[in-house]
Amino acid sequence: MMRALFSHIEIYVEKLERVSEFWDWFFEYIGWQRYQQWTQGRSWRYHDVYIVFVELTTSSPVPFNRRNPGLNHLAFRVDTPQEIDELTNLLRAKGIRILYEDRHPHAGRPSYYGVFFADPDGLKVEVFVDSLLKDSR
Repeated sequence: MMRALFSHIEIYVEKLERVSEFWDWFFEYIGWQRYQQWTQGRSWRYHDVYIVFVELTTSSPVPFNRRNPGLNHLAFRVDTPQEIDELTNLLRAKGIRILYEDRHPHAGRPSYYGVFFADPDGLKVEVFVDSLLKDSR
């Protein structure tokens, strides 16, 4: 049997500069490094995995909608509920809306602890505590 590990994902964005500002601080905050940069793209990596954002070159792009077929969200694991609380406070300080605020931080289910938010193009981001997820299985 072949064994394949996840390598990267490429996401097209409407305005690279606007999206880069958002992802720069987020990836730096969670310990990722800027990997590549060129006129129409940026990437960030953590160990052997990287995420690429490329600016669309079409004259009339279709706006992103996570409810359409395709990518819904990106999810990141952390170790402690305190990390979620600190990130949530930072998101609020930056004026970034918390999704599912009425159920935060248990939006996934009662045993879940995490935060959902979106980038400037509407791509949903999830950051959750891995240990609580394992305990609930």
